[in-house]
Amino acid sequence: MRILLLGGSKSGKSHLAQTLCRKLAKGGPMIYWATMEPVDDEDRERIRRHVADRAGWGFTTLEQGRDLRHAADAVKGATVLFDSVTAALGNEMFSADGIDFRAVARLSGDLAYISRRCRHFVCVCDEIWRDGCSFDETTEAYRRGLAEICRALAAEFDAVYEVTAGLVHVWKGERI
Repeated sequence: MRILLLGGSKSGKSHLAQTLCRKLAKGGPMIYWATMEPVDDEDRERIRRHVADRAGWGFTTLEQGRDLRHAADAVKGATVLFDSVTAALGNEMFSADGIDFRAVARLSGDLAYISRRCRHFVCVCDEIWRDGCSFDETTEAYRRGLAEICRALAAEFDAVYEVTAGLVHVWKGERI
């Protein structure tokens, strides 16, 4: 089963993803694929909270924020919680070398490829493209890219859920 979880910041996506993985794994191996590459104390605190929140759940953590295909063999046959497309695109798109606009197509393909190698794949993404604000050209390219990746995953995956204030709406598939 491949599930895409969408929602705003602090909406309950990660907790739902953990719960879904536990149900799907049925005691089998679970991997938490962490993509955030911390750049400041706020990021490190967010990571600390996520680690504490999943303590005791039985996840093995895989930290791979870019070049995702290099870790594809590590998740073969496991139930994987991929957190998150949002951070992975930022890692792939922006670097000291500049902006890589090919990152969107590459990441979309990598996630589809990896998701087919897992027993189950639960993928988390922030819906940062849904407000009515306009931003600079670079930020807009990132937001469009994130939406493009999620559209591609939604078309291929078995289920798409949206989480708002802890409430789950099923857009595609069945709720497990």
